[in-house]
Amino acid sequence: MSGQLLFNLGAILVFAGFTIAFVAVILLFFTTTRGKGKVKGGGAVIIGPFPIVFGTDRESVKILLLLSTTLIVLILITMVIFHYTLK
Repeated sequence: MSGQLLFNLGAILVFAGFTIAFVAVILLFFTTTRGKGKVKGGGAVIIGPFPIVFGTDRESVKILLLLSTTLIVLILITMVIFHYTLK
């Protein structure tokens, strides 16, 4: 893979992340102005293979723990595949 392709892919992913975050804030704003809606949420910080998960309720924490564990497994699989194919 060329450096330019990786740079473009990274820029696209960063732009997509900002777009998703912006849309989520707009949707949250419109949901709370109508008066129906309860705000629940959380976050996950992944340091190496260890997720640190926090949230406002048990359901959010369970979902984030599942998603962060899935992400770690996918990253490890990708690393192993690249290690053996680029050897």
